[in-house]
Amino acid sequence: MESDDPNSYVSYVVEVENTKGRAAGPSNSVRVPLIRTLPPPPDFSAKVTAQGVESSWTGSIPASVPTNVSYVYRIYRRQEGRSEQVQVAEIPIDDKHNFSLIDSNIEWEKTYDYHLDVVTIINEPNKAKMEVPGADSAEIKVFAHDVFPPGVPSSVQAVSSGPGQPPFVDLIWAPDSDADLAGYNVYRREESTTPVKLNTTLVTTPAYRDSQVLPGKTYFYSVAAVDLRGNESARSEEASETVP
Repeated sequence: MESDDPNSYVSYVVEVENTKGRAAGPSNSVRVPLIRTLPPPPDFSAKVTAQGVESSWTGSIPASVPTNVSYVYRIYRRQEGRSEQVQVAEIPIDDKHNFSLIDSNIEWEKTYDYHLDVVTIINEPNKAKMEVPGADSAEIKVFAHDVFPPGVPSSVQAVSSGPGQPPFVDLIWAPDSDADLAGYNVYRREESTTPVKLNTTLVTTPAYRDSQVLPGKTYFYSVAAVDLRGNESARSEEASETVP
């Protein structure tokens, strides 16, 4: 009964009869559009990335579409154990064939179900737009397990103490911008040795003073960022300093 004509409608009424075949009359009439809806993409998928859950799929609009008809994809997320659904995004269906989006509004270590709806929209002059939902895609279950380290710290600088002061080396670096940053680990090595971590607890500011140094020695420093789940980044480029 579907139609390619956006002006095709069918009206429904309901009339309830009692056991004697008597009725109080028909209900109000409900007008339902017969416009053809698009099928959901069969390749809808979702996966975890460092930025959040990435959904991707392919799709296209029909070759000929009436001027007052448009189509959108709506992506929904539902947390496991809950009934309510959250609309993640609405994406117009245009001439593209490859679609993707990142949902960064998630909580790590939670499980989510994602699905996609295809909605046909009819825009009639001087009337509210009418939306006709099509079939849903299959649900994709995703466990948002965070195994992604934060960004590598940058711009590490090392400056030693001046003459007449106890020997130390002050380190500073550019702050890491990751939302789940927990702190930093500071590493030091000498010539032809491997780096050793200096701090016993995470450094929570982008600065560190190394007082365990000796005059005349050259030290090489690097810094790694650590997130709230203990994922540690690679170490930064080294900064070296010779203690006078």
